[in-house]
Amino acid sequence: MNSAMPMSALLWFAAIVVMIPLALWLLKRSPLGGSSSGAGSMRSVSSLPLSNTHRLLTVEVGQGDQRRWLVLGVTPHNINLLHTMEPPTEAAAAGSSGGPGASATGGSFAQVLGRLRGPSAGSGSERAN
Repeated sequence: MNSAMPMSALLWFAAIVVMIPLALWLLKRSPLGGSSSGAGSMRSVSSLPLSNTHRLLTVEVGQGDQRRWLVLGVTPHNINLLHTMEPPTEAAAAGSSGGPGASATGGSFAQVLGRLRGPSAGSGSERAN
């Protein structure tokens, strides 16, 4: 009888370990898990912090021809729709991200720092000699 006790405890442990991923999988697909049929139809495009508690968000909603960009004002107590616009086409969005007309704040940190230090970086080293 003593050998049967550890074997049944091991079987119960194995059953529980197998049931945990199964329960999580079922929860993910139930309404309680927060999953809905349109879960893939919304994404954050950009965020601009205005202060510690206020932000401007651009969110893309919809799919295909129904896609729209919403500009939202977000505070701790409110979310306000400020503007609705058509999203740019894929080619226009790719061309405007790093072209010669890009703003000084665009690009990586290293690129922005290089533009800011460009003319003064050489003259600083000459003064030291």
